[in-house]
Amino acid sequence: MTAQAPTLAVRVARKRVEARDICSLELVSADGSALPAFSAGAHIDVHLPGGLTRPYSLCNAPTDTGRYVISVLRDANSRGGSVAVHEAVTDGSLLQISPPKNHFPLADQAPHHLLLAGGIGITPLLAMAETLTTRGEPFELHHCTRARERTAFMERIAAAPYAARVSHHFDDGAPGQQLDIAATLQAAAPGTHLYVCGPQGFMDAVLGTARQQGWPEARLHFEFFSAAPVDTSSDGSFELEIASSGQVITVKPEQTALQALQAAGLDIPMSCEQGVCGTCLTGVKSGTPEHRDQYLTPEERAANDQFLPCCSRAKSPRLVLDL
Repeated sequence: MTAQAPTLAVRVARKRVEARDICSLELVSADGSALPAFSAGAHIDVHLPGGLTRPYSLCNAPTDTGRYVISVLRDANSRGGSVAVHEAVTDGSLLQISPPKNHFPLADQAPHHLLLAGGIGITPLLAMAETLTTRGEPFELHHCTRARERTAFMERIAAAPYAARVSHHFDDGAPGQQLDIAATLQAAAPGTHLYVCGPQGFMDAVLGTARQQGWPEARLHFEFFSAAPVDTSSDGSFELEIASSGQVITVKPEQTALQALQAAGLDIPMSCEQGVCGTCLTGVKSGTPEHRDQYLTPEERAANDQFLPCCSRAKSPRLVLDL
């Protein structure tokens, strides 16, 4: 059985409205102890009222020690996480969180950084902008939102030392100020690393355009907040074998592999349950996964030596897992 991941007790020092349907939480240690350091692009898993656990990016500067700041959009299609933050979490609330984890780090020694954010996807990119400014590294940040009143952190950005490097683009604004993805990518300096975060459609458009223009995967960095809907009507059963014990577990058509593993008594770390955060990443020793995640790169998927059991299934009758 996998050991339970450690958690940290924190208190909501301040809850603030950042824009229409967007709030931020400033989290401090509940007992006054130091919080673990983090790097730009990191996220924490937040255990919310009602038993839900959701990952949220840290958007304050990593040099801003003593607190974590997250920002959450109230999503009309929420599975409960954003509603819990907006309705059940208040100033003074006590929460459990994971230590920071970073699956979306800044590249080392890149000649230039291009940061593209869609909506609430600005959160990890704010921490990146803070870090790159501190390092003295060149970058530009574009933030695309539906409207000015739905744009979080405009005041913070306007007062930041990197304000001149940021461009805002509003869907309801004049056509000339909207982001031309293809032109922006085409104009990037040689060797530029691209970082993109936001809704599925925005992510697909940016990454699809970059790949069409020949950007190598090594210079594409991204983090999804949610996964696209998947048709599960034709899902069948398959087996999981635990390499260390030989235990065989059947995954039923209506189950995820993660649910089957948990029902068999295996405690697999998990968070988003959508294949976007990588928390439940599990090694595969043999068999062929059917990858349905938004976390692994195309090269990692092709290797077929790991999968996300919260959403992915199997093409072969059995997967042997490195557990």
